[in-house]
Amino acid sequence: MIRFDHVSKTYVTEADTVHALRDVTLEIAGGEFVAIMGQSGSGKSTMMNIIGCLDRPTSGSYSLEGHDVGRLPDAVRAKLRGRAFGFIFQSYNLLPRLSAIEQVELPLIYQRVPNRRALAAEALARVGLADRAHHGPTQLSGGQQQRVAIARSLVVNPRVILADEPTGALDTKTGGEVMTLLSKLVDEQGITVVVVTHEQSVADYTRRALRMRDGTIIEDTGRPALRTVNR
Repeated sequence: MIRFDHVSKTYVTEADTVHALRDVTLEIAGGEFVAIMGQSGSGKSTMMNIIGCLDRPTSGSYSLEGHDVGRLPDAVRAKLRGRAFGFIFQSYNLLPRLSAIEQVELPLIYQRVPNRRALAAEALARVGLADRAHHGPTQLSGGQQQRVAIARSLVVNPRVILADEPTGALDTKTGGEVMTLLSKLVDEQGITVVVVTHEQSVADYTRRALRMRDGTIIEDTGRPALRTVNR
């Protein structure tokens, strides 16, 4: 599904040149649950941004489902990003004045999808929050807010979910519940989930871990055979 072929990413500033990724070649199959690990500055967030069409390689190619998407025009990449990917962030990124169901509707509004309210309600039910649909962020716990964010990522029926430190603002128990939910999305629905983290306890929930240092993958562990899931 996801393929990097000798991908490098370089940022040039007045003060310095930063080699965020260095000649990375990588394949992630559909239905994998992968952790990208490393300390700050290792390149893991840059890799996630390129996967999610938020950034472009400086050199090399990035393909999604066999299509070279790394150099598509911005407008085409934006449409692909909205339809193929769901994003989950450490800070939840919920709007303070919207209810849970309104938060989940937002991606559908941008894409002008009909029956938005019903689809949002279904997504909330999938993460166990049907009874919190009309609650605002201040009425929800941290774990519930992250579940709303997961529902928002699911409502577009993504092929890939990208989660950037999804448990960073949660206690250990609640973080475990969020990771268990992501595991179920992989096992039961065949969604590809990529988690960026520096926590081994988070990576332990995944099936494969890519460890990065100085813009390169230094270790790739755990690559079990994937079972086919009909979606």
